[in-house]
Amino acid sequence: MRPGIHPDYGPVVFRDKAADFAFLTRSTLTSAETIEWEDGRTYPVIDVEVSSASHPFWTGQGRILDTAGRVEKFERRYGRRQR
Repeated sequence: MRPGIHPDYGPVVFRDKAADFAFLTRSTLTSAETIEWEDGRTYPVIDVEVSSASHPFWTGQGRILDTAGRVEKFERRYGRRQR
């Protein structure tokens, strides 16, 4: 890699406040806000709106879709299919 053209790649904590969940990883993102991690060191922290702890796909709390209503809406819009 050429020196001086790439951003710094270092440890960062991503925090999902809605789920009270945080994880330490490496990233090129930076933040002025810091947090003391479990190992006693201080890392920059980035707040995210959705993580695997709060996303419905990963938590299994997804919405049940009304498939019958969706089919009827499609048929009203485009008509019934002729066989």
